[in-house]
Amino acid sequence: MAYEALTLEIADDVATVTLNRPETLNALNATLRRETLEVCAQLKNDDNVRAVIFTGAGRGFCSGADLTGPRPENPPEPTWQELLDADSWVGRQARAVYLIDKPTIAAVNGVAAGAGMSLALACDIRVGSENTRFKTVFIERALSPDAGMTYFLPRIVGSGNALDMILTSRAVGGDEALRMGLLQRLVHAPQLMDEARAIAQQIAAHPPLAAMMSKRSVQRSLDHTLEEQLRYEIRAIDVGRRATNDMKEQRLAFREKRAPRYTGH
Repeated sequence: MAYEALTLEIADDVATVTLNRPETLNALNATLRRETLEVCAQLKNDDNVRAVIFTGAGRGFCSGADLTGPRPENPPEPTWQELLDADSWVGRQARAVYLIDKPTIAAVNGVAAGAGMSLALACDIRVGSENTRFKTVFIERALSPDAGMTYFLPRIVGSGNALDMILTSRAVGGDEALRMGLLQRLVHAPQLMDEARAIAQQIAAHPPLAAMMSKRSVQRSLDHTLEEQLRYEIRAIDVGRRATNDMKEQRLAFREKRAPRYTGH
């Protein structure tokens, strides 16, 4: 599938999605919003992809919603119920990235603001550099956060740090982001993509169904009791045991003293 506002490269079981509107710091216009949903759906259904990297072209990761396009004159005011029931693109983006099933890595090469920050938060692992900058930005636009930020951010950094960032809209650079847990790895800018690819390839070398079920198990744990989670862990292990030969391959490779060849089948 050809894309206009992003690029997709797949090599060695790793997909790299690059938001490609560098002149706007990869702001999310209508095309990029639609294509982000499309590429997530494509990768979720591609059994040849075992890990996904999201990054941005140029100096920014994603500066959030594009506010420079034309606006309709006198748009109709929605009712409160319509607002609450609306399945907006920001909700679809959050779900699409978070539920992609394959482990995801955000290589945050510059500013990640607003819905662009939410996109990075929806990924499983974030890698940054001295150029990384997170900014919630919503309150500066008389808005409360969307695109899943109020779900992801407090779970990653705690409610106090989340509210500090949301209510002040201050910028958080790479060093502070690493201390807060917003970033899992911090490297010098020239090594950013190499580090992201190394993580992705390390993940891709493991049994793909085990990686998928591990991700699902951790996601479920955020909203379930210990007893519910213990039962799910057992089900997840049983799915992997029944659905693939990777567990048998691991044992055989150990006995034969060779590297395992995992297929996910």
